[in-house]
Amino acid sequence: MASFGTGEVRVVALVGPYQSGKTSLLESILVACGSLARKTGGSGAAGRLHGDSSPEARDRSMGVEVNIAEATYLGERYVFLDCPGSIEFFQETLGILPGVDAAVIVAEPDPARIHALSPVFQAVQTLGLPHFVVFNKIDKAAGSIRAASDALTQVSAVPVLLRHIPLRENGQITGFVDLAAGRAHIYRPGQPSEVAEIPDTVRERYLHDRTELLEKLADFDDSLMEELLDNIEPSRDTVFRDLALDVQQGKIVPVFLTAAALDEGTRRFLKALRHELPAFAATQARLGVAPEGGPLALALKTFHTPHAGKISACRVLRGGLWEGDVVGSQKLGGVFRLGGTTPEKLAGAQAGDFVGIGKLEGLHTGDTLGEPAVPRPPLLAPVYSLALAAANRGDEVKLTAALARLAEEDPSLTFGHDPETGELVLRGQGEMHLNVAIDRLKSRYGLTVQTRRPQTPYRETIRKGVRHHARHKKQSGGHGQFADVTVEVRPLPPGSGFQFSETITGGAIPRQYIPAVEEGAREGLKRGPLGFPVVDVGVTLVDGKFHTVDSSDMAFQIAGRMAMQEVLPQCAPVLLEPVLLVRLHVPSLYTAKANQVVSTRRGQILGFDARPGWPGWDTVEAHIPQSEMHDLIIELRSLTEGAGTYEAEFHHRAELVGRLADAVVQQQAAAE
Repeated sequence: MASFGTGEVRVVALVGPYQSGKTSLLESILVACGSLARKTGGSGAAGRLHGDSSPEARDRSMGVEVNIAEATYLGERYVFLDCPGSIEFFQETLGILPGVDAAVIVAEPDPARIHALSPVFQAVQTLGLPHFVVFNKIDKAAGSIRAASDALTQVSAVPVLLRHIPLRENGQITGFVDLAAGRAHIYRPGQPSEVAEIPDTVRERYLHDRTELLEKLADFDDSLMEELLDNIEPSRDTVFRDLALDVQQGKIVPVFLTAAALDEGTRRFLKALRHELPAFAATQARLGVAPEGGPLALALKTFHTPHAGKISACRVLRGGLWEGDVVGSQKLGGVFRLGGTTPEKLAGAQAGDFVGIGKLEGLHTGDTLGEPAVPRPPLLAPVYSLALAAANRGDEVKLTAALARLAEEDPSLTFGHDPETGELVLRGQGEMHLNVAIDRLKSRYGLTVQTRRPQTPYRETIRKGVRHHARHKKQSGGHGQFADVTVEVRPLPPGSGFQFSETITGGAIPRQYIPAVEEGAREGLKRGPLGFPVVDVGVTLVDGKFHTVDSSDMAFQIAGRMAMQEVLPQCAPVLLEPVLLVRLHVPSLYTAKANQVVSTRRGQILGFDARPGWPGWDTVEAHIPQSEMHDLIIELRSLTEGAGTYEAEFHHRAELVGRLADAVVQQQAAAE
């Protein structure tokens, strides 16, 4: 059994869009730290090394859950949490961020793709989490690094500070100038970069950009401002001190350049990270955790492993944790180091450590172990759904249990029986998100499921009122059945539901039978002439007859149901479809495309405005029929390079007529 390490652990999240180069940066960092002997040369292989060994990740050559790696650099311990890049797995990132010391936002230096960083910037800046930006893949960058850096100001509420400027030769980036250190670094393939004097070709730009850097730092340092006003060159110690303080306090966002696939720029970034990362005490303060008190930990992620069972990946915020301890109402199982192919047993954990804790059955992702509770991360609303059914009917109970485990690992995955249609519906963040869940049902639990598009909960209503008489009479030797009713059926305003009344006089029907007529009428509305439940209908019982021997509650209930089934086809039935209030959130560049999406889905645009708190984004409000919503998120992301999303809620039902209504009715009839 290994013992837990000594010294403060720095926990860093690597976040950013799909294919931004997070995994290649992590590999380069691990090589620089000596934790990885050589690079694997591919994200799929890297995933197997760093913890993402699931077949779902390998099949897609992309991360589908957080990857964990430990490293030591210049005597300091680090845990790197490589979060999935796909927006469909962004809940993983939201769960991880509260418990880390800082975030490294990895991006390609392409101004056209910077808007894809908006969700990440929103998340880290809402938390007040110190963060860095790394423009990776600069060896392949064709455009302007400065333009990409300037584009960051459109998505960041915190001032952006470019730390490096590139060196180019024959159109290729061959190194960079460190604006803070005032030195050039020339790439040497397969070797550490060479420190050199700043070339004359970029000296003018260097002086301009360095002045800009110093002026931004001076916004938070009056002494530095005075030196600049007096044309005094500040010392390197002053510059690096201010950089560290301003990053740690979340006042600036530094931007670094790397070509991680070539191991270029990685060590320079690691050195900056080492000096500028906030101490663990700052993380405690950000989370409102006093350093003194009982043991406290935050669950950032939940895993279900084949051998160790449930493991909660936790950041220990205070005190020590040992196997068998009772914290709150939870008894701790084993304590594990995470990041390898299998968890490694530890003797215990101390404040600042990132560890796995076994058998915390009552603890879920986002929960706090101990008191006081840390605020939970936001939960993403579902934007894509599938109806599920076990291929083997005997597996239905097993399916529900397996889905519960998957949802415990990923809180943005939800499921349940739709009260409108009765279907078991799985909901999540997109087509790939749900496909990964379905693959896990097969690979982990041996469950094969059948999927289909969820049904739309259509309804019917009527357009005109009709008076109708119905009689139920049955003779079968002994006591028979007899009930005679006359009802008036009328349409009600939308949203009224069902209303029943009676105007019986003279004892035409004994009062004890009237509730049975109402119950029968309700049953008769469960399936109308078009094949769907009928709503917004008023029924008045106006007359009837009874038999002293053969009448009963059952007879009058049957008569009430018969009356509805016979009269509704005469009441001009019409189909109703649910219409949702939808808010589409897109970068302003794509607002016109979002409007087109609404129009092609029979939607009605209500208007659009700037999205509050999201610079450069708009929100388009519209009414869209629910039947048009199934693959909306797929089209919206396709048109916005993965950035767009939406929220939706039920608003009203609207009449559906013509060919669309005929097709719905025919489909319903064929399904019965």
